[in-house]
Amino acid sequence: MHDESVNSTKPDQYGVVGHPVSHSRSPFIHGIFARQTEQNLVYRLHDVQPADFDDFCRGFFEGGGSGLNVTVPHKAAAANFANELTPRAERAGAVNTLARGAGGVLGDNTDGAGLVRDLSENLAVELAEARILILGAGGATRGIVAPLLEQNPAEIVIANRTADRAQGLAGIFGDLGNVRGCGFDDVPFRPFDLIINATSAGLTGSMPKLTPAVVGSATTCYDLSYARSATAFVRWAREHGCARAIEGWGMLVEQAAESFELWRGVRPETTPVLSLLVGPR
Repeated sequence: MHDESVNSTKPDQYGVVGHPVSHSRSPFIHGIFARQTEQNLVYRLHDVQPADFDDFCRGFFEGGGSGLNVTVPHKAAAANFANELTPRAERAGAVNTLARGAGGVLGDNTDGAGLVRDLSENLAVELAEARILILGAGGATRGIVAPLLEQNPAEIVIANRTADRAQGLAGIFGDLGNVRGCGFDDVPFRPFDLIINATSAGLTGSMPKLTPAVVGSATTCYDLSYARSATAFVRWAREHGCARAIEGWGMLVEQAAESFELWRGVRPETTPVLSLLVGPR
């Protein structure tokens, strides 16, 4: 979308908008990307209340801002704010990347692509023919289902506290592959190849009421959340004998690289950033 000369005297303006947002590692990540690719930009945190989101974004872009990452709780609002949506953002009904372009502001969703890249490229998880369980039916899940289905898994089961919400979400993506929704109590009592926690419960120290039968010795467990110490979901997965349990640092970095490429037209290397954040995986 945007690739100005690195010789420009005034750096291009980028940032992440959320509430809260002080914990975000995005400025660190994009700062490394910029130095690595010799791009002249600055990237800042913007803590914005939901009621102020549209006014903030309008002012940011009218003031010459080039792009924003969007995090909780603004992803649905960002989809409404954008003048145009990429197909994957339109399908998800949520936007995590806004980019200034000739026709206005473009909204994209790089979350699912970032997750798939981390799973496939960085962690060598085989997604084709995999049986995948996703916990939660909120905005995080909306952004990852379509990219996962594009990898041709055997099935995706979306489990949620309220079964109706999971079933409704599954129906949105039913034309793309074998996906269905259910309540936590109705999850099949057999191991899955991949379990993805897309709820926020892990960061609050709680876990959805889920049978341990879904975890086998070959199961990869992946928490979209990340923290300095193991999340509740990661601890639970390890206690029940999974093959490995991973927090979402890789997805964070890979979705950031997708955004950076959209903005700057160059793909940064993610391995050095991941090594700095979490070390060997």
